[in-house]
Amino acid sequence: MRTVPAMATVLLALLLTVATASGTLAQSRIVNQSDGAAIKGYDAVACFTASDAIKGDPAFSHVWNGATWLFKTAANRDAFAAAPEKYAPQYGGYCAYAMSRNYVADITPTAWKIVDGRLYLNNSRAVHLWWLADQTGNIASADANWPGQKETLAE
Repeated sequence: MRTVPAMATVLLALLLTVATASGTLAQSRIVNQSDGAAIKGYDAVACFTASDAIKGDPAFSHVWNGATWLFKTAANRDAFAAAPEKYAPQYGGYCAYAMSRNYVADITPTAWKIVDGRLYLNNSRAVHLWWLADQTGNIASADANWPGQKETLAE
């Protein structure tokens, strides 16, 4: 007879195997969902349209790339749904500075900048300043590092 912890371990292993095989677990890690929603529930479109980091509303959600994205308005949700690559942050919504150093880190949604029409998020205001110190170089490094990190996240 198996013990409860042993049965729980077997069940967890089975669930992970099924989730990985279906791509659900792997896909959801590619987008940062550390607080249950992409970019901690902030409205990515608002960065472009309102030049502000604004918390989204669950009433205006959209699922894309294995993640739930929240928006302040239906119009913002619809704009994102029509062109998610235009509004989604770079590097799956992980910290752009960390990505430039070839690792993955969480973000603070209020530490961001749009450069050449692309949204970049950082881990904190202090890290954002470091990222700005060599913005062009950091973007080039992060762009080079993202494919490998993305592959690791998908495993």
